[in-house]
Amino acid sequence: MWIHFLVFFLTFFMMEFMAWFTHKYVMHGFLWSLHADHHKKDHDSWFERNDAFFIFYAVVSIAFFLLWQNDILSIGLAIGLGIFAYGLTYFLVHDIFIHQRFKMFRNANNRYAKAVRRAHKMHHKHIGKEHGECFGMLVVPWKYFKS
Repeated sequence: MWIHFLVFFLTFFMMEFMAWFTHKYVMHGFLWSLHADHHKKDHDSWFERNDAFFIFYAVVSIAFFLLWQNDILSIGLAIGLGIFAYGLTYFLVHDIFIHQRFKMFRNANNRYAKAVRRAHKMHHKHIGKEHGECFGMLVVPWKYFKS
C-alpha cells in the first residue's frame, strides 16, 4: 500500500516537470496555435483554445485509471490520481488564483502567492512564443520571492 502513496506523490511532483516541459517546448513550440490566445486574447469566449491541454492530461489520467481497473497496471490508480491532483492544483493556482477565471482567492497575499503571481506576470510579459520565461507553475525561481 505504501508504494501507491509513493507513486502518487512522485507522479504529482513529476507533473511539475511535465508542465514546465510541455509549456516551454510544446505550447511555446509546435502547438503555439493552441496556446497563443492565452497570452493575447483574440476572442470573446470564456474558454480558450489553450484549455485543450487540460483535456489532453485528463485523457492521460483516465487512461491510467483504466489500466488499473483492467488489472494491467497495479499502480495505475496512483499515477492517474497523481496526474489528476496536479491538474486540479494547476487549475486552482493558474486559472482561478492567477487569472481569476472565477473570482476566488483574491486576497491570498503570502510570500509564496506573491512569488507565483510575479513569476507568471513575467511569463505573460512576452506575448509571442519566443523569449519566454518561468514556464513552470508551482516551483517558482527564488528571485520572485524578493520584496
